Amino acid sequence: MINIAVLGYGTVGSGVVEVIGTNQDSINKKIEDELNIKYILDLRDFPGDPMESRIVHDYSVISSDDEVDIIVEVLGGVEPAYTFVKEALSKGKSVATSNKELVAAHGAELIALAKQNKVNFLFEASVGGGIPIIRPLNSSLTAENITEITGILNGTTNYILTKMTEDGSDFEDVLREAQEKGYAERNPEADVEGYDACRKIAILTSLACGKQVDYQDIYTEGITKISAADIRYAKAMKQSIKLLATMKKVGQNLFCMVCPMLIGQNHPLINVNDVFNGIFVHGNMLDDAMFYGRGAGKLPTASAVVADVIEAARHRHVSIKTYWSTEKKELTNIDESIHKYFVRLKKNIDETTVETVFGRVEMVKAQGISDEIAFVTPIMEEKDFKKAIAQFDSVLNYIRVAI
Repeated sequence: MINIAVLGYGTVGSGVVEVIGTNQDSINKKIEDELNIKYILDLRDFPGDPMESRIVHDYSVISSDDEVDIIVEVLGGVEPAYTFVKEALSKGKSVATSNKELVAAHGAELIALAKQNKVNFLFEASVGGGIPIIRPLNSSLTAENITEITGILNGTTNYILTKMTEDGSDFEDVLREAQEKGYAERNPEADVEGYDACRKIAILTSLACGKQVDYQDIYTEGITKISAADIRYAKAMKQSIKLLATMKKVGQNLFCMVCPMLIGQNHPLINVNDVFNGIFVHGNMLDDAMFYGRGAGKLPTASAVVADVIEAARHRHVSIKTYWSTEKKELTNIDESIHKYFVRLKKNIDETTVETVFGRVEMVKAQGISDEIAFVTPIMEEKDFKKAIAQFDSVLNYIRVAI
């Protein structure tokens, strides 16, 4: 029998219990043993719950039980998750987690600790929910030199931008609707300001380059400035606005950023809508690959966690090699990155003045908007764009355009 303990009995934790209960027979066959949930850690009581007898409130009960082989950490946040996970690995217990904050902050350290103790620290569900992306980067794509990873990694923001596009609504109205439907938290800052996507692309970039990429070093911009007018212009250009998290290698430079971008009809992520996630990977031999599915939600995320539990059960006392060292990887300043830029200005500026500053631009008109001018710049470096845009005090908004 392989005993596990689930830390946290919220949405994902209860989903893990449900997945194991529903698929118990097939899971047992795959691990050639019996998987048993021995403990569930939570501060709350759950009277009448089928798992009531397994609820404990003190982590030391779990950490001191040598019969517990695998810990499932779905508490979220860095603490107390970090303390609990570190102690578990030190005591020879493998860990499966969905906690992107924990993985982004301490992933390399915890992988090294797991290796030292001949156990595993697995985190497939930390990026993309039920979409398999961590394991492919760590195994299937290891022969590749990954030169780009671009993803729609946050379902909340993708839902908001999709609804704004479909309904022509403003950001605040759609956010309120997303909160009512449970797609957005009461405090949506982590999603709408891009912090969630930032941590996820930090994890993917660390795996792709094999070194620690600190999420604090990644330029991050959310979607709170996107307006119904921006959406109208995007439609006029037959493009869509998406919050993209991107890692790109250009020569010796490694760029990493999270920001809204305009993408055209030929972009691989153009049809990733609603709460779905999509991740585009480019390798020097593979060329292009796409990963698509539900990036969040109780059962998709829980399914990925349980898949890691199965892997840990199959590899007891053997560490699965993960290429992610604690050595820090320096990112290139985005001032050296190149894009086109979609710009909106108040109409007190004329086209001649614009082209004097930016060079030849492509003017854009949108139905029902007449009190401003809008245009797309030529391809230029970020630092040159910043110098150019600083010459205008009538900027309504600007959005990078994928090239």
